[in-house]
This record gives sequence, C-alpha cells and structure tokens, in this order.
Amino acid sequence: MSAIGSVSVVVPVKDGGRYLAELLAAIPATSSSGVPVDVLIVDSGSTDGSCELARATGARVVEIEPSTFQHGRTRNLGAEWSSGDVIAFLTQDATPVAGWVDALLAGFALADDVGIVFGPHLARPDTSPMIARELAAFFATKAAPDGGPQVERAGGDAWLSNVNAAYRRDCWAAVRFPEVPYAEDQGFAGAALEAGWAKAYVPEAAVLHAHDYPPVQFARRYFDEYRGLRETIGHVEHLGVRSTTRTVRDLVAGDRAWMREQGYAPRDLARWTARSGLHHASRQVFAALGSRAHGMPPAVQRRLSLEGTVGAADPGPLAADRGPRAPISGKPIGARPVVWDAVRRYARDGAAPLLAPLPGQDADAPLHIACVIPPFDRGSGGHNSIFQTMWRLEQAGHTVSIWINDEHGHKDHERPARIRRNIREWFAPIEGPVYKEFDEWFGADVVVATGWQTAHEVVLLPNCRSRVYLIHDHESEFYATSVESRFAEASYGLDMHMICSSPWLQEIVSSRYGRTSSLFDFGVDHDVYRPIEVPRQEATILFYGRDATPRRAVSLAKLALRELADRGLEFRVLSFGNDFEIDMPVPYEHLGIRDPHELAQAYNEATVGLVLSLTNYSLIPQEMLACGLPCVDLEGISAEGVFGADGPVSLSPFDPIALADRVERLLTDRAEWQRRHEAGLAFVQGRTWDVAARQVEAGIREALALRLAAPSR
Repeated sequence: MSAIGSVSVVVPVKDGGRYLAELLAAIPATSSSGVPVDVLIVDSGSTDGSCELARATGARVVEIEPSTFQHGRTRNLGAEWSSGDVIAFLTQDATPVAGWVDALLAGFALADDVGIVFGPHLARPDTSPMIARELAAFFATKAAPDGGPQVERAGGDAWLSNVNAAYRRDCWAAVRFPEVPYAEDQGFAGAALEAGWAKAYVPEAAVLHAHDYPPVQFARRYFDEYRGLRETIGHVEHLGVRSTTRTVRDLVAGDRAWMREQGYAPRDLARWTARSGLHHASRQVFAALGSRAHGMPPAVQRRLSLEGTVGAADPGPLAADRGPRAPISGKPIGARPVVWDAVRRYARDGAAPLLAPLPGQDADAPLHIACVIPPFDRGSGGHNSIFQTMWRLEQAGHTVSIWINDEHGHKDHERPARIRRNIREWFAPIEGPVYKEFDEWFGADVVVATGWQTAHEVVLLPNCRSRVYLIHDHESEFYATSVESRFAEASYGLDMHMICSSPWLQEIVSSRYGRTSSLFDFGVDHDVYRPIEVPRQEATILFYGRDATPRRAVSLAKLALRELADRGLEFRVLSFGNDFEIDMPVPYEHLGIRDPHELAQAYNEATVGLVLSLTNYSLIPQEMLACGLPCVDLEGISAEGVFGADGPVSLSPFDPIALADRVERLLTDRAEWQRRHEAGLAFVQGRTWDVAARQVEAGIREALALRLAAPSR
C-alpha cells in the first residue's frame, strides 16, 4: 500500500463551544512524525460562535444547512471536502490526547490491509461511575490479550465509533458510509471487513469523551442509536424479563465493585447504586424499543427519540387535502441489478447445451472441475466440506477452479486473490484459481453447483460436458413460504446429477424430484477431532445452541433442559455456535464460536453432546464422536440413515420429555455412556475427507457416464 503523506481531521459541529476550543488546541500536540495534519470543521447551523472559534485556530470551515445533516451523509461530504491520505473523524466533544495522530498512523502500519484505525474513549473527571467503568471495561475487550493493538479481519468484531476513528482514503472511497441517521460507523466497518479490509484498535489513540446524560436523555439517546443499528445492520436487541433482570443485576453489581475499588464513600455508593439500576434498566428497555421503532407510529418515535426524529421506515404524515394536485412523481432511480436474475434467464432461455463427454472421462481421465459457490465467511460448515473435497480432488490429479456466484454483492470490494488466500487459511490449501462471477468463464468438463443460489446460474453456463449438484441439505426447508423457498425447491428439478450428503437427501431428490443421484459422507479431520488426554467433566452437557438457525431446534432443547432441572438433576451446560448469548431456562456458560482445536477440547471434556437437526444431519455429531463424546439428536428425519436407529448417536422423538430422558440416561447410566462412546469411535474411523472426495469423484464419473449413455441430453 502507498505511504501516508498527510492526515485530515474532520469534525462535524453544531454548537460545539463547550469542548471545541479544547479539541482544536489539542490536535497539534498529537503528531510528532512530521506528517502534515489539517483540520476541517463541517458546521450545521451553530449559533454559539463555533465557526468563528474554528477559523481563528486556522481550521477550514464548511457550513451546511442544518436540515441536510445526517451522520453518514455528512461524513461522506467531509471526506470529499478533505484531502488527506488518512481521514480522521472526531466528534465535537472528543478531545484527543497527546500522540493521538502518531498512534493512528502506527495502527495503519500494523498491516498492509488495515483500512480503519480506532482508539478508546477515556472518561472525563466528572463522568458518572457507570459510564466510566463501562468505558474502561468495554475498550479493554478491544485490545490484544497483552493490552496492545489488535487487528480484526472478516469474521471478526465489526464494532466501530466515529467519535474516534480514522480511515485510509482508498478504503473510504471503496466502501463509503451508509447514509443513515445513526450507526454509519458500524455499517461501514461491517462492509469494509467483508470487502477484505482490516480494522485495527490502538489503545494509545485515545480521546477524552463520555456521553453522560441525565437518565431520561440517556434512554432516549439509546433509542436513537439502536434504531440506527436496526436500519444499518439489521440488529434487533433482545428483551426478556429474566434475561434483562439478570443483566441489570450483574451490571449494577459490577458498578458497585468498581466504586469500592475507587474508594467511594458509603453515602455516594448508595446514591450511585440507585442511579446505576435506573441507568442500566432504561438502557436495556430503550435499546430494545429503538430496534423495533419501525413498527411504531411516527408520533411515538418522536417522543422517544432524543433528536425528535422518525426512522427510515416511517411513511411520514398524510398530506393535507389542498384541492387539485399535480400528478404524483417520485425520485428518479436508475436500473440496478436484480438478485436471482439467473431464474429469469433460465425461464426465458432454458439450459445451455452440453458438449459431448470425451472417451474415458467417465473412468479415469483427469478432469477440469469448475466449482460454483455462494459467498462465505469464516466458519461456514458447508463451505468447509466443499473446499476439503475440492482440494483432495486436486490431489487426485484433477484441475479445479472456484467461481463465486455473488448476486447480493457481498464480495464486491474483495479481490479474487484475497478470497483465495482466505480459503487457503480458513478451510483448505486449494491450488486452483478463484474467480468472481463469470466474466472470465472458459468452460469445464464438469461444473458443480453447491447451493440452491448457484443452481440456475450453473445450468446457464456454456461449454460444459456435464453438470452435478453437490447437495448438503434440503435447502427449501430453510425458509417459510417465500420466493426463496420456491426457487430453492425448483433448483432440485434442474437437469443435473445430484450428489447427496445423506441417504435421506438421496431419497428426496430421487423420489420427489425424479433426479439421478449418488451419495457421499461428511468427513472428519482426525488430526483435530480425536481423543486427547484431558479429564472428562462430570454431568456436563455441550449444547449446540445456534439459535439463529431454526432448523437446529434450539427451543426444543431448552424445554428438555428445563425438564432436567425440574427433575432435580445436577448438571452443567456449555453452549456454543452463536457469537451472542441466548435466553436459557437454566444457568449456562457461553462459549460462543470457537476454533476447531478449542472445540475438540470441549468435546473431550464434556459428558454429553446435544445437537438437534430438523433437516439433514449436522457434521458436528461426527466430530463429537471422533472425540469420544456420545451425543443426542432427533429421530425420524435424517439421522437413522447415517447412524442407524440404535447406533453411536442416541436418537429422540420430537418431544421435550423424551429428549430429556435420552440426555439423562447418558448422564447417569455409565454402561450406556460407554457403549455409545465406543460405538462412536468405531463409527468415525472410516469417515475421512479423503473418502468423501473419492465418493464425490465417483458421483462426477457417474454423471459423465449418464451423459455418454444419453449424449442428446
């Protein structure tokens, strides 16, 4: 990346007199590197002399109409009006500490792909103890374990605040702030990380800043902020009586402990404890209300909003009847790409004709295999299966190219080379090239669809000798009645040979959709998932609590856990698979999303695994079994076809009492636990990704053989 030659500090201002002079006076002392620093004030109607004050310090001032101010739009304008290679944003009440600019530049030097650097907010001396403690605790989580700088990339934490953040100009130009009332910074961070940029936290790049409003104003501000988060990134804040009570109780206890450490007098401790309870309770409630503001009448939103505004979803007041009107017209919007356009093109044109297979391609000739995938993030189980398989097909002598079908534009700002590097780092060390979309399409012996989103595009690709569909689940069941569910269902009727990951799926595509099919089994990485020398923890349930994925039947599992607790059984619950906490009817420990080696250790320490699947079976039970952990799943869906009716996995009816029975037996019956433990280790011995790749290769050969037998297809 090019060197940084200058820095522009951009400060949106409206009546910023309280701290603006202090802020402007502090900036020159924050840089000792010799890099030029200029200051731009974007003022939206100050009447307290802020503009005159800023000009007197040598800052450039641009004045805009107050009605045009918006957090995202105004910062984009500030970036356009500035000239620095780095654009640093402050709010008018954020005073940078000595060395601030130097620390920001050091953050960009941490790695070539760092496009964003941010630092902590330090409490001012008159800040309330709740805010002061929260700031210190919160920003401590952003630092590396040793307290130093930390770099986040795709799949990592996307939190960011434009109170104190800086951007490389080329990063800003590629992403730009979403034009939203609030949370433009977090919207930018999420898009930038997904596009392949990195974000760095530097503890030394600090500012003095704390929003310490009176209780009512504080609650209304949180309403605005969480309404913005909903509009920007779709976040909906959970609100439950028990979970909220527990959260507020824990936060108040933390505030009291912190005040004791700071030496607060008993009278002050009592006074601030009452304020702490009100503070945290109102924040929980108003954050939840803000993220649901789109369903409120405009008048209610204005009353709850600190700024008196209405969110983007508000239709606005009805126009008064003013007699004859001009014809209604709207803002002209140019044509934009539409998602699922391959469905339209297939309906119009049909499938592209296939070339005839060459002799020997159904037997042992090396093939060029083009694998078409949807976009991915770190930790995707389906993509892990795809890349593990494709890498081993390369080892078997085939040429494999990867093509990303990304109609939603998730990877628009991410270069193919970076995507390939991520695949190699996160999943498997593939050797072939990676392409975005199909402008460079050059044909293949076999083209592979890997999800319903890719299927219609695959049948439109020309210059192929055969097509196959690698099916990991019956994806139409992922949705309620919708366009997506119907398109997914239609994908199984396309003219492709289906390679299915379970007998249950194979039966569906053969009997329901009339397609030819073959089978492959999920593999296990036995170098990671294996017994290790750690002690088993008594009565410990390791629960796949992926609440964001309805097909994992988390609600049913919660009922079974409540039943176990009501029986008086003593047990410990560890939940994993979500990066956010979930409401549970029993106390539990939140593991979040862990890397494979950490999961393997958890599988080795637990007593029982609880992983429920309402469609195709999950890969996770196999990984648990490979670590010697017996587990429980649901019967009557797909698991019997893989594990057998009474095999290594204990299968339960779809009933919370029966499910509790199965878990309790594994917790209390040592002989039953040992039987399942030994059966699981034996079951997974032959389940490897090498075997899976050979099965997929056999399915590809079968597809070519069918083409040779019926070349007119």
